[in-house]
Amino acid sequence: MFIGRENELNFLNSKYMEKGGQLIILYGRRRVGKTETLKEFCKGKPHVFFSCTQTTDRIQLRNFSRQLFLEDIPARKYMNEFTDWERAFRAVSDLPCGDSKKLIVIDEFPYMCRGNKSIPSILQNLWDAELKDENVMMILCGSAMSFIEKELLAEKNPLYGRASGIYKMKEMGFYDAAKFFPEYSDRDKVLAYAVLGGVPHYLRQWSPKLSVGENIKQNILTKGCILYSETEFLLHQELRETPIYNSIIEAVALGNTKLNAISQKSLLEDTSKTSVYLKNLIELGIIEREFSVDAGTKEKANANRGIYRLTDNFFRFWYAFGFANFSQLEDGDADGVYEYVVKPALHEFASSAFEDICREFVREKQKKNELPFRYAKMGRWTGRTTVRDERSDSSLRTAETEIDLLCVSRDAKEYLAGECKFRGHPFSYSDYLDTAAKLSPLKEKAKVYCALFSESGFDEKVTAAAQKDGTLLYSLDEIVNYL
Repeated sequence: MFIGRENELNFLNSKYMEKGGQLIILYGRRRVGKTETLKEFCKGKPHVFFSCTQTTDRIQLRNFSRQLFLEDIPARKYMNEFTDWERAFRAVSDLPCGDSKKLIVIDEFPYMCRGNKSIPSILQNLWDAELKDENVMMILCGSAMSFIEKELLAEKNPLYGRASGIYKMKEMGFYDAAKFFPEYSDRDKVLAYAVLGGVPHYLRQWSPKLSVGENIKQNILTKGCILYSETEFLLHQELRETPIYNSIIEAVALGNTKLNAISQKSLLEDTSKTSVYLKNLIELGIIEREFSVDAGTKEKANANRGIYRLTDNFFRFWYAFGFANFSQLEDGDADGVYEYVVKPALHEFASSAFEDICREFVREKQKKNELPFRYAKMGRWTGRTTVRDERSDSSLRTAETEIDLLCVSRDAKEYLAGECKFRGHPFSYSDYLDTAAKLSPLKEKAKVYCALFSESGFDEKVTAAAQKDGTLLYSLDEIVNYL
């Protein structure tokens, strides 16, 4: 059963209904569900779906010809194979479709281009001369994000400016991912998302009939299962020097977020080299460089500023628990690694994913105009602000700290500040006072609305205080079941 991807399907269907030729470029990292989404889109429509392979140009052309000759086009009556790509692409206009659009999908298009670098030019000339004015929809799909962004979509590339639609597919959000486990409790949906993220290929490996713990043991930590070797497979397919990338990803997964710390943990002496490796991982969609929501252009240009975090929850899980205990897993001790390593730390591990879920919840509330104001940007805030001295409730001091979620209005005169607690006990009054202390300096700059997000609800004193000062309180049930 196909799950989610409503936005992607709506986009593709809207382009399909538009008049004239449509050249669509759809791309995204591997495993994100591009092919399945395109196949779902093609259902019920006359279409040709061609999947490129890593082969020679001649064999690629032969296979493409055979795919087209399955359709009732004139050329198949007098030839067995197109002699060149121009003739092959031109035959798209001969596809039978009745009153529908002539729809062709070329999956993993970068493979085709690597075999023959003239293909973008051939396609550009044909598109400009003929296809753009015909009732044709051509979708070029690929996983090689760097190739697509730096070459296919670059200004000097022949296809630059020809696409009528460009869509970068990302991981599913929490609300779509949770549909894979409809019978899970709210807490277990968060835990499953913290482990697997929003990659459909990973989500499909789990059985919704098994508990989170049993799924982790059977479908991640057991040698031979698909997810056991997933990270190694993906890195070997995309990168060289995988031992170095392994050490860098492990360093970030274990909480080293600054450039210097990552270099030291991965035993790379030159931070400039570390930056290059991190840049490659960013292009693959595995790592991102994050700045405080109020960071300016100058700060973002500084190579030593910002923090690095894994965007892929499964990579983060594997490198925190699987990779670090690989010898035991190779010996078949999945039960032991889960019981003594994963289980005691899993709840705390999920707190980072819970923050992401809370941000998604806020984004959805903005779509429904349910926030106090419309924000222009949202993210984590880091900097120096007031914190409460643990020795005294009334004593304050200035220190480096962060706010889990900060939404800023377009004129920066209104803030929505949020604290997220994924803990087995209610949001305490002490936590409430900590949050109030951190927000006090922000209130000198703008009108600040406070929002608290909690897995286990709120104690009575927090609830009473929130009623007085207007603090917004969101429970796990409200967050998880919002859509």
